[in-house]
Amino acid sequence: MSLRFLVMEGSPAPARERYLEAMGRTPAQHYGDVLVQAAGGGSFDIVCAADAGASLPDGAVLGDYNGVVITGSPLHLWKREPESLRQVELAREVFRSGVPFFGSCWGLQVAAVAAGGDVQKNPRGREFGFARRIAPTVDGARHALLAGRPALFDAPCSHLDEVAALPTDSTLLASNAVSRVQAAEIRYQGGTFWGVQYHPEFVHGVLAYILDQRSGDLVAEGFFADAAQSAAYSADLRALDREPRRDICWRLGLSADVVDPIQRRTEIGNFVAWCKAEASQGQAA
Repeated sequence: MSLRFLVMEGSPAPARERYLEAMGRTPAQHYGDVLVQAAGGGSFDIVCAADAGASLPDGAVLGDYNGVVITGSPLHLWKREPESLRQVELAREVFRSGVPFFGSCWGLQVAAVAAGGDVQKNPRGREFGFARRIAPTVDGARHALLAGRPALFDAPCSHLDEVAALPTDSTLLASNAVSRVQAAEIRYQGGTFWGVQYHPEFVHGVLAYILDQRSGDLVAEGFFADAAQSAAYSADLRALDREPRRDICWRLGLSADVVDPIQRRTEIGNFVAWCKAEASQGQAA
């Protein structure tokens, strides 16, 4: 079965152009590649949802897709920027379509606000690099989104904001000490969204890119003693994309849940399985 995905690019044009120049792919292109790989084939389209006048490819409607995904973004929903609010409106349309819906980090935040929740700057500060000791709730431990995850796990992350209040018709699926809402299911106007505050789609080089972009802030916030330490951490992350070196994994405290790409992308694989199941049911009907 060949699946077709729609990827909502969360970044405004300047941010995605910087990312493209540095990484060779936009965030949405990278996310689409991960989805197609997880599905064992298929295709994806991109909608630059932050842009004024953004639209689906000619002739396409949301119901043409087997799944919709929202990427991360440097935007902040509590600022009420037009680039953010456009994405909230599109997310409401996705909910109404009933198409399986998923998002990482910013994606979770957009879906939460679209369904009536709230997003604010995290009073505990930034969570960067790896979200540690994420614990599924009782509901999360039996939910398909987290199938295969242990009682505690780590995941790549980078966020300053958090879902401060989930919408009414939601289920909290995972938490940690920094962000209460690390994973959730949100139901709204007939649609269902699965989301995580972390980034299962990231390779380590993406974290290194974000670190380099925000090194000054991270030093000021106490993540690193100085720019040299930040640069060394970035170099370690890039090296892990080339080879899962034992010395780096030990130094950074990383285990297979973030080093092994299959385990790191657990939630994406589970989302794709949901998309396939929904597509099979549609064919049977």
